[in-house]
Order: sequence, then C-alpha cells, then structure tokens
Amino acid sequence: MARPLALDIDGTLTTPDHQLDPRVFDVLPDWDAPVVIATGKSFPYPIALCHFVGIPERVIAENGGVICADDQLSFQGDRERAEAAIDAFRSRGGDLGWGATDTTNRWRETELAAHIDADRDLLDDVAAEFDLEVVDTGYALHLKTPGVEKGNGLTAVSEILGLSPTDFVAVGDSENDVSLFETAGTSYAVANADGRAQAAADHVVDKAYFDGTHSVLASL
Repeated sequence: MARPLALDIDGTLTTPDHQLDPRVFDVLPDWDAPVVIATGKSFPYPIALCHFVGIPERVIAENGGVICADDQLSFQGDRERAEAAIDAFRSRGGDLGWGATDTTNRWRETELAAHIDADRDLLDDVAAEFDLEVVDTGYALHLKTPGVEKGNGLTAVSEILGLSPTDFVAVGDSENDVSLFETAGTSYAVANADGRAQAAADHVVDKAYFDGTHSVLASL
C-alpha cells in the first residue's frame, strides 16, 4: 500500500537545470495516497503545480507559512515584520536581487526572500533586529518568522487529512527540509542535498534531483 508523500520542489522534483522533471506528470497523479507539496516558494507556485500535475491542492508553502489542504487554508508568520526588515535592509544599501517586478515576493503571504547572492551578513543583522531568521534553501535567502517550519505545516496538513505525520515519507534537499524530515515517519535526502538536510534525513540516496526522488518512490 502506498504511503503519503511530502515532497519539496526545487532540487527534488526538478532537474539540475532547475526545470520540473517531466516524469513528475507520470508518477504523482498515479500515486495511491495523499501527496503534499512542501516548498519555500510562494503560495501560487505549488498550487499551480498541483493543478498542472492533476493532484489535489495539498500544499505547504513559504516554509510552513501557508497551509492549504482539502479546502482549508491557514497562515503562520508575520509578513509585515518581514517588510519592515526588508525596508531597513534596503535603506542600508541591501538589494534583494530580483529586479523591479520581483515576482519572487509579489505573492508571498508570510515571509520575504532575497536572491542567494544578496548580502547575507547585512540580512542576518537586520533579521536579528526584527526578531526574524534567515534560511538558506540553496535557491534563495528566506526572511521568516522563527518557529514557522515545514514540519509544523506537515503536522497541520496531517490533522486535516486525518493522518499522522509519521505516516508520511518526506523527500527534500535543503536546510528548510530539516523540520520536515524530523516530523515525517521516514525521510530521504537526495544526493544534491546540503549537509544539514543529509544529516537530518533517515536515508541519503545515491542519485540527485528528481532521479533521486524517483528512485525513492520506485522503492516504496
């Protein structure tokens, strides 16, 4: 019997070129258990992924800041505080690095993110002043409310679905997946995962990106 899944997107459902692996469209719709997309991306991205893949809208977005499952929606985190911190960051010469349109943050509900090459030291200083924390996902630097984590999101989604978090198999690749790994029953880090993710996972697979995720799903 298939087990429920909690899957990151970037580095986990993607190729080394950061494209969604086309096999996702074959594997996930046929998975005979709930699939939860757990990501640091803003809310519309995993919702769109669910639509295009053809699976129910079961989403943990913004590193646990947004929870959506079975027509229930909730928010955790303080976007206004993150905005104030970003204003301070910019006033001291910081640049988020996304350009004028900033589609990375335009639809965020609970946190804000800077480009991976943004001034990390300055961002850390500002975060400390505003009682926020910075999480490096390998793709962006997320300025978020402490205590808001993917693992908390999995607990909330599990309650909605009438499951235990330990029923889930989690697959991810970065430090924002650590709490997810600690909450799920079984966790896998793909080969491209950072050190913290690998240390937290129950298993580290030999293959990277969706090749690694696909190998996990094939073994379940």
